[in-house]
Amino acid sequence: MDAVLWVVPLLAVTAPLLARGLSRWVSIPIVVFELLLGIMAGPSVLGWAGPSLFMGTLAQLGLAMLFFVAGSEIDFASLKGRTGRNATFGWLLSIAMGLLLGWLLAPGAAAVIIGVALCSTALGTVLPILRDAGEMRTPFGAAVGAIGAVGEFGPLLAISIFLGGRDLGPATAVMALFALLAGLAIWLSIRIPTGAMHRFINSTLHTSGQFAIRVVFLILTALLALSLFLRLDMLLGAFVAGVVWRLLMRDASEHDRHAVESKVEGAAFGFLIPLFFVYTGVTFDLAALIERPILFAMVPLVLVALLVVRGLPSMLAAPAGAGWHERISIGLLGATGLPIIVAVTAIGVSNGVLDPALQSVLVAGGMLSVLILPVIAMAIRGARTPVEQGSTL
Repeated sequence: MDAVLWVVPLLAVTAPLLARGLSRWVSIPIVVFELLLGIMAGPSVLGWAGPSLFMGTLAQLGLAMLFFVAGSEIDFASLKGRTGRNATFGWLLSIAMGLLLGWLLAPGAAAVIIGVALCSTALGTVLPILRDAGEMRTPFGAAVGAIGAVGEFGPLLAISIFLGGRDLGPATAVMALFALLAGLAIWLSIRIPTGAMHRFINSTLHTSGQFAIRVVFLILTALLALSLFLRLDMLLGAFVAGVVWRLLMRDASEHDRHAVESKVEGAAFGFLIPLFFVYTGVTFDLAALIERPILFAMVPLVLVALLVVRGLPSMLAAPAGAGWHERISIGLLGATGLPIIVAVTAIGVSNGVLDPALQSVLVAGGMLSVLILPVIAMAIRGARTPVEQGSTL
């Protein structure tokens, strides 16, 4: 039996144990342990596990589930008004700065990959941190949520348009077709009477029927299939699927919605998403960095680039009247990126426009951002005041 089939699940179980054990001294996101444990078990260190077609497929499903959860967590109220406008404007600044930096480093198609990677935000990684800190319903959390939403959806659009293997005109037309079909799905999710559906969901919550979970995977696979059929990035379909599911559940009671969300999160964060992060660590080419010290030295520069390209523009979306400590925290969380970096660099390598060694550098920089930026951000954020604790969107 392929060792990776039991090593990856074992490491996925070990990660939260380590995070909990160290939580009394320092709060580190579980994803950090998942990545580091994967690297340690991979071919570059201990050699306990290696690439696997089956585990790779599960990891891709985990990545899709990560973006599904991110889409389902979007609070559309946070995208309205000043916060939404500033978050969108900040991302446009980020993509412009990222493309410029990418062109200076590697003119040509590789510049697009570098630019898209640097303008992304790991919403699926940041949201659990905000949830655990009780920040989801605060103005601070709303600002970070808006930044993360455009920082994931914007790069997905850029990937689909610029890296889909089509000329810009046909790519834009296909993207418009997907937008039309996705818009139709969103419209149907709003118009469909949900009373009977919610009653049926409630009646099967604790039975073998589990209708809600089956609907989740139906929506997810349908939009993934649509994305792949149109030769768009599958993560775009996963993200939209999360939006559709959120709208379908909008009128459910708080109790039923919480019950369904807990089951979806159980499948996502308890199974599929940890497999993605651990397997990403297993397949990470650490040897390429070690063998070429110049590449290893470039990893901190990627982190600096993320802070400049994505972090600084993210500060524009800070709540009105926010102090500098809050703005800095928002900028650090906005500069936290990994899933989009993994996805876009993999596309670049498979298309032959990005050096695998450069991919390792970019992914390592993304790992470093996930490792240290949220910890620093939440430490700077500090304890909330009673007024902030009672704030809602």
